Amino acid sequence: MKSRTFEWLGVITAIIYSLLVAANIGAEFIGFCLLLTSSFLIGIWAYLGKHRGILFLQFFYATAGIIGMVRWY
Repeated sequence: MKSRTFEWLGVITAIIYSLLVAANIGAEFIGFCLLLTSSFLIGIWAYLGKHRGILFLQFFYATAGIIGMVRWY
């Protein structure tokens, strides 16, 4: 059950991130913070479920979130 919580919180934060960045309303920094949060949450889910490919992908999403936050700050 805990694993599903990480999965769905990660999905929800990724969806909100995508909508904020796509809306181009000046909330990009918040969006990139959500991307970083999402990558951690989905990364935990992937680690617990031994989904190594998804875990690997989350490192790149986390990097993109950090780069985005640095560039918009």
